[in-house]
Amino acid sequence: MPRRLLFSSSLLLFLLFLCIPAHSRRFLFNSDLVSDGVHDLRSGSPYLLPKSFSADESSCEQTYGFMPCTTTVLGNLFLIIVYGYLMYLSATYLSRGSEMLLQILGPGIIGGLFLPMLGALPDAMLILVSGLSGTKETAQSQVSVGMGLLAGSTVMLLTIIWGSCVVVGRCDLQDSVAVDGTNSKGFSLTSTGVSTDIWTCYAARIMAASVIPFIVVQLPQILNSTSGRHLAVLIALILSVTMLVSYCLYQVFQPWIQRRRIAYAKLKHVMSGILMHLKQRALGRLLTDEGEPNEDVIKKLFHIIDVNDDGRLSAGELRALIVGIRFEEIDLDKDDAVKRVMKDFDTSHDDHINEDEFVAGIKKWLNEAKRVVGYLPGSGPQTVKYIQGFHLQTRREHRLLGADGERSDEVVEGVENPRWTSFKAALMLLLGTLIAAAFADPLVDAVDDFSDATSIPTFFISFIALPLATNSSEAVSAIIFATRKRQRTTSLTFSELYGAVTMNNLLCLAVFLALVYARGLTWDFSAEVLIILIVCLVMGAFASFRTTFPLWTCLLAYILYPFSLALVYVLDYVLGWS
Repeated sequence: MPRRLLFSSSLLLFLLFLCIPAHSRRFLFNSDLVSDGVHDLRSGSPYLLPKSFSADESSCEQTYGFMPCTTTVLGNLFLIIVYGYLMYLSATYLSRGSEMLLQILGPGIIGGLFLPMLGALPDAMLILVSGLSGTKETAQSQVSVGMGLLAGSTVMLLTIIWGSCVVVGRCDLQDSVAVDGTNSKGFSLTSTGVSTDIWTCYAARIMAASVIPFIVVQLPQILNSTSGRHLAVLIALILSVTMLVSYCLYQVFQPWIQRRRIAYAKLKHVMSGILMHLKQRALGRLLTDEGEPNEDVIKKLFHIIDVNDDGRLSAGELRALIVGIRFEEIDLDKDDAVKRVMKDFDTSHDDHINEDEFVAGIKKWLNEAKRVVGYLPGSGPQTVKYIQGFHLQTRREHRLLGADGERSDEVVEGVENPRWTSFKAALMLLLGTLIAAAFADPLVDAVDDFSDATSIPTFFISFIALPLATNSSEAVSAIIFATRKRQRTTSLTFSELYGAVTMNNLLCLAVFLALVYARGLTWDFSAEVLIILIVCLVMGAFASFRTTFPLWTCLLAYILYPFSLALVYVLDYVLGWS
């Protein structure tokens, strides 16, 4: 465990306990006491009680009965900074412990189920304690801290952090695609940017769909109904939990789905390359006048490839064919390509391809190419046109799936001492959880007291300040990761951001809804829900249908942050929505 983090947290805890107010016993006037001849002890303040602590004790209630509290602005600001840093330490410990655990146990249930939940734990803990303690009236006033954190985390990740990742990860754009590791055009708004793979688009679509529970819980307000609000909270809670379980299952099985998609994309790329090569060597047209595969030409091609004239193609002959094909800009594994073609053609499983199998396989590939490019009956034998179209389409799909970077991913080396690493990871996770559980409630109280001292609504304080504490570690790592200027790392960075927002919209919202339903609190957050919907849907729609983001897109993301704050202020404090 890093000694620097331990020292910082220990020092902050020491400063906290130094700040605990020590109240003295008031001396009652007694005539036997000797007077100093100047002061009248009956009318003055108690000498041993400093003036800063002479405020009404009922306005400053100590969390847990011993944590420091104050009614001054600077005092509460100090407490917010200290408690916020402790929550940052909690998030850091949870993040590092999760990464170490992932190295040992790998993806699957650990990577898809536990790690996303652990990443959202600090936010969920703060939301839970914001309305869990105190009376119902106190919970109703403090629960806006939880809503501010929920909205602030989502908006910050999709605006400031998203835009910053575009800025630091920008590369030169060529044919609307970012070229890895290049940046010769400076800060050009249209000629530089970042590119992601298709899996990042799927993550953005899932994130956009995760706002559905917000819409459900808001339906009574939209319909101007007061009777069904409690029921709407329950329905939204059930829906958010169901979607959370579904999302976690998707995360568990997503690596398997991704590998299957990439394998199929590689096969299609081999298909398109071989078809292009065969078209150039064909002694005639591969399609008849009716647009059907020309079996006579395909059989001639078989005999050209069959070098030893034994009536069947061996793996060596297939490899000679594939080696002679120039797969543009693709570092293709030739042996892997031979295995894929053999598996697709060799229906008799004798490790050879006879003439009938070759004809049937090529016909299947030609029909697949016609389907992909949208070949219409009666179009005639436009072999060159649709094979070229199929080739371009498979290259684009190969790039979007990130198949080029699959073999170039950073290698995860084996852990030298798995037992000690497991113990260290468990200790970090435990310490992060304990810090979050211990200091979430004091942080909420400090925010509430700071709001009382400054007359600033708690929502705006928690919207701006608390996400800096709970998401700083994630934000810094995302920005650093984006500086590598590669499509693969950029895709992972944006996928992590979309995943974090999805967990906010499902797990953190589920905790919030459970709190509102269990304590019978009033759901009155129309303006706050509106900004979550606007930011998630705008950025989700923006990222769902494109994989390249020029530099100018960061300006759109940055503008959404002040727009969200201004919109809440206007709706709540000018138009009186709440």
